[in-house]
Amino acid sequence: MSAQDPESVRLRHERIGASFLSQTHAYGKLILFGEHFVVYKVPALVGAVSAFTDCDVQFLDTSGLEVVDDRPAVPHYKDKKKDEADKAIQLVLDHFGLDTSKRGMRLTFGGDLCCASGIGASAAQVVSLARALCLSLPRKMTEDEINAAGYEGERGYHGTPSGIDNTAATFGGVLRFQRTEGDPIFIKKKIAEPIRIVYASTGITSSTTEVVGDVREKKEADPEWFDGLLQRYLKIVKEGEEAIDQGDMSKLGKLLDNNHTLCQELTVSCKELDDLVLAARAAGAIGAKMSGTGRGGLMLALTPTVEIQNAVAAALEQIAPQVWKTTFA
Repeated sequence: MSAQDPESVRLRHERIGASFLSQTHAYGKLILFGEHFVVYKVPALVGAVSAFTDCDVQFLDTSGLEVVDDRPAVPHYKDKKKDEADKAIQLVLDHFGLDTSKRGMRLTFGGDLCCASGIGASAAQVVSLARALCLSLPRKMTEDEINAAGYEGERGYHGTPSGIDNTAATFGGVLRFQRTEGDPIFIKKKIAEPIRIVYASTGITSSTTEVVGDVREKKEADPEWFDGLLQRYLKIVKEGEEAIDQGDMSKLGKLLDNNHTLCQELTVSCKELDDLVLAARAAGAIGAKMSGTGRGGLMLALTPTVEIQNAVAAALEQIAPQVWKTTFA
């Protein structure tokens, strides 16, 4: 996992100003309920993690675009995603009406969000870029307009994104999200009890476009099979939202387990994810599931106390390449 060294971070903050960079923060996310189903215009629940990506823009006297990507990442993530990242960045620049053949620029991405499949790193990158451009041009934009710019960038990574990642990256918090024929509907949830999470990476980078496309093919080949899973999911997400509203962590944990079972039946989990889920439960997590695209990427575990959170993190550190802790509050 690479990252900027402390001296580089200090010099960057000195050059730009920590205050400016803080205004470009865009957050990673973990899907609590709704992987793949959210594409089909049903509700999902997502929580933004505290880790973020930031961005600064330098306009140059020469033409062309230079991208400096100092984000920490799991091995090979940035290499595998480079073409998609380049396309995503260009889509955001196009959205702003910027032509680097006429006015060059250098974009530098940093922050403490470790890029891994499932954490929403692509959305955090393009939303942070939109925020940085808004400040640097300058251009007055609402949060909804920043979110829309982020969605355009996400098309470079995902083709037709659901919009859930860029919305979490923009607004933070725990959100109920639903696609519609028009603008998506999202509601920021009030959290009755802190939701303590451990999340871990398999170290496997997967393609969202490929996995979503494969699920779509399976749905079209067997609509009855998919509809059965969808109806079970709708019950799970409804009860999951109620559990969050009521602060019922025990119920929430069981529903996370049930959602993981659905992901297994969708064929988007894998042995590496299943092993981490089982290890987390054995270490005291009251619920655990894969999170995000699947077939690699991340899993998350619900840990009701700080002590259990630390115990689960320690257990996962024995078998996972990267482990992190966060709290939705």
